[in-house]
Amino acid sequence: MSDRLEAILADAVPRVCPAAVALIAVDGSVVASAAAGELVRYTGAEGGLAADRPPARRDSIFDLASVSKLFTTVVLLSLAEEGLLDLDEPVTGLIEAADRSITPRRLLTHTAGLPAGRRIGDELPGPLTPATARRLAGARMAAMLRTPVVHPAGGPYLYSDVGMVMAGRLAELTGGAPLDVLVRDRVTNALGLSATGYRPPRVLLDRIAATEFKAERPGPGCVRGEVHDETAYALGGVAGHAGVFAPAADLLAFGEALRLGGAGVLRPSSVAEMTRDQGVEGAPFRHGLGVRIGDPGVAGPLADAYGHSGFTGTSLVVDPARRLTVVLLTNAVHPVRGRDGIRELRGAVAAHAARLAGRLPASEARPA
Repeated sequence: MSDRLEAILADAVPRVCPAAVALIAVDGSVVASAAAGELVRYTGAEGGLAADRPPARRDSIFDLASVSKLFTTVVLLSLAEEGLLDLDEPVTGLIEAADRSITPRRLLTHTAGLPAGRRIGDELPGPLTPATARRLAGARMAAMLRTPVVHPAGGPYLYSDVGMVMAGRLAELTGGAPLDVLVRDRVTNALGLSATGYRPPRVLLDRIAATEFKAERPGPGCVRGEVHDETAYALGGVAGHAGVFAPAADLLAFGEALRLGGAGVLRPSSVAEMTRDQGVEGAPFRHGLGVRIGDPGVAGPLADAYGHSGFTGTSLVVDPARRLTVVLLTNAVHPVRGRDGIRELRGAVAAHAARLAGRLPASEARPA
């Protein structure tokens, strides 16, 4: 059943992205998998080919970009389960600099009225090295938390990385640990996701796909093994909106945990609330807590599926009714952003998943 999936990826690589890995699971059993392309194809923005172009494999690791928001969401919901925060209480009890209208629920539904983004590294500059970013992270985070509300609180919808940065910091203040530690302790260790996390260790570098060429970053070559997102990089590589790296199998296991009601990380009632339509006005799709529901740009024809996409070309889609979990990992910003076709690639993979789910009786797809 992987032949068609392999053909879909082959049609997109390297036109849409230099590397791609996809997994489709029905009832927790992988029914199709494919990998295509090269983890490092280009040396720089001009498109010169690298001398060493390692092939993408099914265990290759990608910068998840905004798919990281799902990990932040799960951490916050786990803290809410323990009574450490209330989704509808103002965050000012912990983040004094924040507007009183901001609540965790509004952060997770992008209705807090915060702006879409903020290039805090440009506002508080320093040499663009990982060590400098970590040294300046505290001051930059403090400035992010003072970002004023610029739109009506409670809606309409305005996608905001700033809001998810604040959500990550709220998790830290509530959980009493850095966000990367909270994600590790409450999600990745609980699910056995050994290759998933922020700031991947150098030992994993050979498995990681390169992203964009950034002349201002330490070189040589394109960014690889460090977060692509400029704001997350300026905050030291760990932020609520971006920064998590993962291979497809780990992300699939994370999606399966949600599909099965939070097994190992959340209560079923928390997952139900996370994936419930929160009635957000002005969004081009339904919105849960941290997840998009029925977003055609992410889930294609899976109209009731939930999940998220990432700017680097990643996506996770979960469709409980069809018993489906779909992972697509790419590096569509390598060597530069602006390629066409990632939406169509996501749609093609999701459509193939729908065909497989409709064709495969539940009795033929069981976890190993």
